[in-house]
Amino acid sequence: MPSSARLMPAALVVLLAGCTTASRPATRVSTPASTATGCDARIETGPLPDWADAGFSGDARVPHVFGVRGEIVAVLFGHPLTYGRADEPSNKILWVARPATASSGPEAPATLLITATLDGAGTRATREVAGGPGPSIIDLPGPGCWHLELRWSGRTDRMDLVYAGS
Repeated sequence: MPSSARLMPAALVVLLAGCTTASRPATRVSTPASTATGCDARIETGPLPDWADAGFSGDARVPHVFGVRGEIVAVLFGHPLTYGRADEPSNKILWVARPATASSGPEAPATLLITATLDGAGTRATREVAGGPGPSIIDLPGPGCWHLELRWSGRTDRMDLVYAGS
């Protein structure tokens, strides 16, 4: 075997080791979303924060996505989310909002309003979760990266979720 062929695996290990960062948590898992399209769907599998773990026992580790502002977390019971899913489990999402620091006025609706836009296509869909953040089944009209604008009780956040093709 030529000496250059023997050095190739070692060089590959060194190259790959240089591509990792110590600051990225080991529990963060990238989704199949393409960064070229601007999708930032980051599914975490570590423990939920204290403010979002009511009803879970011990050090529960479930797939979840944080809102960009950190005001809400989507706990993905139907992971991976899938377009056109005909069987169980469905696209179950538990929305948990960070406790509000100030009381919202009576004019602020409690319903969680989700406006989803398909990346690169402009397709839009609106979904509602009556009563505000809580359990839901959120099916969207196609596969791909969906940019979600979330509004509830006078509060807002946003996140990206990926729906795979069935």
